[in-house]
Amino acid sequence: NVTSVPTFYIFAFATSEYQKIIILTTVLVIYLIILNGNLLIILLICLEPRLHTPMYFFLCNLSTLDILYVSTTLQLIYVCHTGDHVVSYSSCMVQMYFYLVFADTECLLLTSMAIDRYVAICFPLHYSLIMSKQVCVLLSFPAWFVSSINVSIVTFLVYNLTFFGLVEVKNFFCDLKALMNVSISDTTSSKTFIIIDSLFFGVIPSCSILASYVRIIYTVLKIKSSAERWKTFSSCSSHITIVVVYFSCAMSLYLSNSQEADVVLSLMFGTLVPMLNPLVYSLRNRDIIWAIRRRIHKNRTCF
Repeated sequence: NVTSVPTFYIFAFATSEYQKIIILTTVLVIYLIILNGNLLIILLICLEPRLHTPMYFFLCNLSTLDILYVSTTLQLIYVCHTGDHVVSYSSCMVQMYFYLVFADTECLLLTSMAIDRYVAICFPLHYSLIMSKQVCVLLSFPAWFVSSINVSIVTFLVYNLTFFGLVEVKNFFCDLKALMNVSISDTTSSKTFIIIDSLFFGVIPSCSILASYVRIIYTVLKIKSSAERWKTFSSCSSHITIVVVYFSCAMSLYLSNSQEADVVLSLMFGTLVPMLNPLVYSLRNRDIIWAIRRRIHKNRTCF
């Protein structure tokens, strides 16, 4: 039940030459920050034995995910550079699939990181035993697997919708919400499933993260020394920052009823979180800063 002309026209921003240059330059700079920042974290975690802990295992997964996640929307750079807004039906479906997989996986991965922080603070003596390599893999691999299966169902629903002619998608990539709006099919049942699915992937992880931090705060408050309380809770500050930004952008995008707002929120959702991850974990993490200094010193001594 697919369109006879399987093409989409990506249209999100004004197309004057001056605006194209501004958008292209801005997005390219942001992408390079995201790519280089996350690659730096991945390399440091792989090279430094001191960073071979559960916390940095999840962070390495998150950095890898952020690179893949933001790379799915590079179409905006291509559109601005070439002026070619037309995307084939199959390319659109593939882009939407991977974008949703990475978005869902990030949500579940942030939940796994919250569980890691909960165990580290509430059960410090048993942390190494509880958060073994096997447990870390069991917390990370299902996030990728479950997201892939879930998004396959969503993609199948969209694939079976009918589109007519050269369809204008009012976003800078093949966004699920934008595609549902331009279909000429009855999307009631599909939208109902997607709403339930979004609530499942939004409410359960957010409640799990909230429950973890309620328990963490309760444990931290029992520490007598204010300096120790701050030191203990500060180990969660980077994760809390990412979680707040991620779920705030996701919730705003979910509740938005404006196409113009969807474009802006999608851009924030697709760039702000992946860019914040390396910045927050680099500037506010003593282990990462130590690893960077050690690598610099080691390279100097080699020369």
